Amino acid sequence: MTKLKLGPLADDKPVKITVEIPASLHRDLTAYADALGRANGQTIADPLKLIVPMLQRFIATDRAFAKTRTRPKPQPDAEAERSG
Repeated sequence: MTKLKLGPLADDKPVKITVEIPASLHRDLTAYADALGRANGQTIADPLKLIVPMLQRFIATDRAFAKTRTRPKPQPDAEAERSG
C-alpha cells in the first residue's frame, strides 16, 4: 500500500472556524479519510478533521517558508544611518 503523508490523527480539542471549500475538494478529503482510516485502522467520521493536519504538514515541509522563518531580519546598515 502507498504510504500516506498523514499518520494517525491526534485527539485534540478543536477551535471552530467556518470555511467554504469546493465540492471536489470535499470529495477528495472524504476519499483521503477513507484511505487513511484503512491504512491506520482508524475510523475518521469527519473528513474535515484532515484539514488541520494537512495544513500543518504542508507548512512544516515547505522549504521556502522555513527559510523565511529562520533567516535573520536584515539589520539597518550603520553607514546608511550615519549618512541619512
